[in-house]
Amino acid sequence: MSVRSLVQAVTLAGSLILPATAVPAGDEFNLPSLGDTSSSIMSREQEYQLGRTWLNMLRGAVQTLEDPQLKDFVEDLTRRLAETSQLTDRRLAFVLIDSPQLNAFAAPGGVVGVNGGLFLHARSEAEFASVLAHELAHLSQRHFARGLEQQQRMQVPFMTAMLASIVLAAAGGGDAGFAALATTQAAAVQEQRRFSRQNEQEADRIGILNLEKAGYDPKAMPDMFERLAQLSRYDTTPPEFLLTHPVSQARMADTRNRAEQMGGGKEDSLNYQMMRARVQLKYEQSPGLSAKRFRALLDDSGDEHPAARYGLALALSRGGEHAEARTTLAPLLEATPDDLTVNLAQIELDTNAGRLEQALERNRRLQQRFPGNFPLEFSEADLLMKQQQYADAEKAIDRLASQRKDDPDVWYLAAEIRGLAGNILGVHLARAEFFEQTGDMQQAGQQLDLALQRAGGNFVISSRIKEQQNELQRQRELIESL
Repeated sequence: MSVRSLVQAVTLAGSLILPATAVPAGDEFNLPSLGDTSSSIMSREQEYQLGRTWLNMLRGAVQTLEDPQLKDFVEDLTRRLAETSQLTDRRLAFVLIDSPQLNAFAAPGGVVGVNGGLFLHARSEAEFASVLAHELAHLSQRHFARGLEQQQRMQVPFMTAMLASIVLAAAGGGDAGFAALATTQAAAVQEQRRFSRQNEQEADRIGILNLEKAGYDPKAMPDMFERLAQLSRYDTTPPEFLLTHPVSQARMADTRNRAEQMGGGKEDSLNYQMMRARVQLKYEQSPGLSAKRFRALLDDSGDEHPAARYGLALALSRGGEHAEARTTLAPLLEATPDDLTVNLAQIELDTNAGRLEQALERNRRLQQRFPGNFPLEFSEADLLMKQQQYADAEKAIDRLASQRKDDPDVWYLAAEIRGLAGNILGVHLARAEFFEQTGDMQQAGQQLDLALQRAGGNFVISSRIKEQQNELQRQRELIESL
């Protein structure tokens, strides 16, 4: 299955094909009042388990962004939005898709997905937040479960068949999985057209209210919609997001009218613009082209473009121009000596230039100021590994793995570090976690079998591994039952 097809499948399942109930009058924004009737079809816990199963299948079928800073930014922003949203179950999980195409989605059970392309198209942090606020509204209104309630005869087998096709494709079924998915999508297309407009309007109205409550300028939502409409107008193949989130004149007018009646708020931040620069650098053809573009931005702004300076320094470093990269970043580091993102850039520059001790020293100073920061902890483990301090690296990655048990990138690094440290049992356990979270249950089971053999007669370790095997079997049974 192609990346586009699978992401569309999850998007369709999680937020857009599903109907919204009529919006009753009541408060100033005419927001709906949800009852508990949807739980008679699917409980919150069932929805949660289904969403996590989808997430594992998705991770195994698409390329994901491994950049800890981008992941941390999306997770932090979304959780802050969730705090002011109507979402009651805030057990969120995230996936960043490695694609420059514009897309974002919400799937059942709190799964939030973002393409790298969202950074490219959202010109400000408020615009980026407006898209996520919209997706959180799909989750808070439980569009998935409510859709099942209203379309029991069709929707339940549709969702089951869709999940089966995703599993088939992720397991290597390829064209067969795509064909199965295409069939299930065709069966539901009429209902999708009927209900998606109501769904989107409901998510817009709740999302824009949440945007304001979270401190962002609500005008960012209609601004984003209007730019998306221009994109679809001049492009023969609209972005994925527009295929599943059609932007109509009515939606643009409605959100604009609502935003005009609301207060202002935060529009942008330097941190967001630096994250955009990271994504722009990733999808540029070469670091040299990125350096040329960032340098032009600096020149045009009279050297008053911090994000362009940040991007230029990274581009020069990744292109091997280490001395110039250091000189380029220096004014930004001097102006904002306590900024975490700028300091992480200096760590990257030092690492690329082989100054590993300086990088690690700066990293540990920052950890005292920002305890528990994910990018710093990931960087520490990586730097220790690069310096061949394998025992310390293993301690560092084990601490991080205990905090981010559902992050396959952390387990991938853990397997590599444990192997270099000579901890073969630990390698098998880390690989089992990685394969489980990327949907490859067969490989995960094989790694647990190897780990059990390595455990020998150690009763405590063997018991833990057997419990993991039982949990893995329960997950297999869940997939089969669906």
